[in-house]
Amino acid sequence: MNQPPRGESIWGTIRTCTEIAPDIYMIVAVDRHGIEREGVMVRKSAVKVTLSEKAAGMGKSYGEWFCYDEDVKDCPLFRNIAKELAHYIEGCDLGGYNSNRFDIPLLAEEFLRAEVDFDMSRRKFVDVQTIFHKMEQRTLSAAYHFYCDKCLEDAHSAAADTMATYEVLKAQLDRYGDKLENNIDFLSKFSTQNKNVDFAGFIIYDEKGTEVFNFGKNKGIPVEKVLQEQQGYYDWMMKSEFPLYTKKVLTRIKLRSSGLVK
Repeated sequence: MNQPPRGESIWGTIRTCTEIAPDIYMIVAVDRHGIEREGVMVRKSAVKVTLSEKAAGMGKSYGEWFCYDEDVKDCPLFRNIAKELAHYIEGCDLGGYNSNRFDIPLLAEEFLRAEVDFDMSRRKFVDVQTIFHKMEQRTLSAAYHFYCDKCLEDAHSAAADTMATYEVLKAQLDRYGDKLENNIDFLSKFSTQNKNVDFAGFIIYDEKGTEVFNFGKNKGIPVEKVLQEQQGYYDWMMKSEFPLYTKKVLTRIKLRSSGLVK
């Protein structure tokens, strides 16, 4: 099993390390001046399935990791715009390219770190990369060229990637009209690879639609059953370095099984 980053990082000594998606970690470190710094570390072995070639090149290489923070050093802190952003996208479904594995888990984690209770459970997610990989299996640049017969200029800039993703989705709907439906519910289900309850995949749905743990000694066992029979398991998970959104999902299941919420 892969180990999370520990000890030193490019930002200083790691204080907390939270896995926000498979092999992607949010780091809080303290530098030699005692200043707290944050960044994201992505395991190099996961880069090919997680990041574009250009995105990989933007990170700083550090051992078996790529580290990211300099490209956003002049941007406002997320916690300062979190409430405004949550209000702006209230009621919206979410979509993107590789968004189910990276963008959406990262967004959910950052909202919770900023103490903004942003509910993801009622939203639909459309991952254009999943549709593409099910059909052709390529990168965004290749997808743009394949579906739209265009070259993607300024790849990995937010604006260029967003427009390219939108154009690819429209072209996919045209090309696979006999297999795809221009419907959010259909596209959300089609572009979902794993039946995750949380984004990191620690809790998933089994074939019966029951929430089960997907790791450790309780893998495959219903979450409600574990919480009822192992009284200390909930506290252990809440005190351990699981993603905040995983803890939010776990708490919701616990409250529901207790009859406190539906």
